[in-house]
Amino acid sequence: MVPELKTSSREEREAFIKTTYACKADCDACGICVMFHNKDPLIVFKDYIAGNKTYEEILSLYRY
Repeated sequence: MVPELKTSSREEREAFIKTTYACKADCDACGICVMFHNKDPLIVFKDYIAGNKTYEEILSLYRY
């Protein structure tokens, strides 16, 4: 479950991103790097982690 901005801490949101988008070291099967155009998920979701944008707002920028 995605931590909500209003009820979660910065640490909880950061842990969620780290867990959800952990590198699996199997690039052919994973796709995380491709999805985020080779950007680190912590950079992609920095505004969510900081509490400035929702997870969905950021994720929608990377959907094809």
